[in-house]
Amino acid sequence: MPKVTIDGKTVEFESGKLPYHEHGKPESILDVCLNFGMHLEHACGGNCACTTCHVIVTKGMENLSEMDEDEEGDRLQMAPGLTLRSRLGCQCVVEGDVEVEIPSWNINYVSEGGGSMNLGDAIPAPVGKK
Repeated sequence: MPKVTIDGKTVEFESGKLPYHEHGKPESILDVCLNFGMHLEHACGGNCACTTCHVIVTKGMENLSEMDEDEEGDRLQMAPGLTLRSRLGCQCVVEGDVEVEIPSWNINYVSEGGGSMNLGDAIPAPVGKK
């Protein structure tokens, strides 16, 4: 059973048994997030048409599906903060234990999930509101 750790929170699921939510590829990092109530931006609905689900793989890159260079690879080139360990959460299918970080910034200011996104210290809190 693969274990997925996202920003320090670990979940485990049985391959082939995860309900599919029609966002991204089945059993992708995005699909795992949706199934376990973890927020991952996905403005395009997981269709590989944006980079808001950009994640950085810290462990287990070999336990993710191979990157389709023509689709995910080309789209990923537009992601801010691109690293050699960057993937799109909607496209990389979990095949074993992985650990990823979600960048603390995002170029998408509107979340289709309705939650607020983590911009870190990029936008200071209004005076008197911390």
